[in-house]
Amino acid sequence: MATSDNNKNEQNLSVESRLKSLYELQSLLSQIDRIRTVRGELPLEVADLEDNIVGLTTRVENYRKEIEELRKKSVAEKEKINEAQAKIEKYKTQLDNVRNNREFDLLSKEIEFQTLEIELCEKHINEYGRIIDSKTNEIAATEEQLTDQNHILTEKKAELDEIVSETKQDEERLREQAKALEPKIDARTLAAFKRIRKNARNGLGIVYIQRNACGGCFNRIPPQKQMEIKMRKKIIVCEYCGRIMIDPELAGIEELPAK
Repeated sequence: MATSDNNKNEQNLSVESRLKSLYELQSLLSQIDRIRTVRGELPLEVADLEDNIVGLTTRVENYRKEIEELRKKSVAEKEKINEAQAKIEKYKTQLDNVRNNREFDLLSKEIEFQTLEIELCEKHINEYGRIIDSKTNEIAATEEQLTDQNHILTEKKAELDEIVSETKQDEERLREQAKALEPKIDARTLAAFKRIRKNARNGLGIVYIQRNACGGCFNRIPPQKQMEIKMRKKIIVCEYCGRIMIDPELAGIEELPAK
């Protein structure tokens, strides 16, 4: 009978010890989560800024390519104007030597056509000029954005480097402590805890009872279930959220009175 009681006590202590180690592990991992949360927002901001800068840089490059193409088109239009003017001069000279009305009409129509060509080319040149001015203004505005974004990026990177430098040692220390706790928890319970924690929105895999409710989802826990949790004879999970539950005393928390 005494041997049976000893085995029961050993089992109780074993479960209690595992639960206590599991809660200590949760506390360490929650501290790591907080460090990663503070640091985790900055890398995303830095990445977004870098992507934005790449996009703005590409936009400027595209504007410059478009301007270069428009300038080439303007040069081509000017060459067309020169050719048309040369033809007009030639046709005007030929008008002095026409032999009949038919030749005069043909030359006059050619001069008129070339004049219209010049007007069309000038219209294109003016249009290209307006677009070039617009693109040039866009480049200036985009480069101003780039300057601002690069300035913000430099500040964010410095801030991130500082936080990483400040928290790196703390995180490494906490990870070592967490790793040292794992052998004190059986593999099955540890695997279940990690699975629960991964699926939990707040990263809590084990919680203590608060005001007769689960500390994770805050659903009411029946008195009989609370009694079982306080006995620490087996690992009990919340039937609503699946988190492992312990009593406040085991967590080192003063139990709050129920409302």
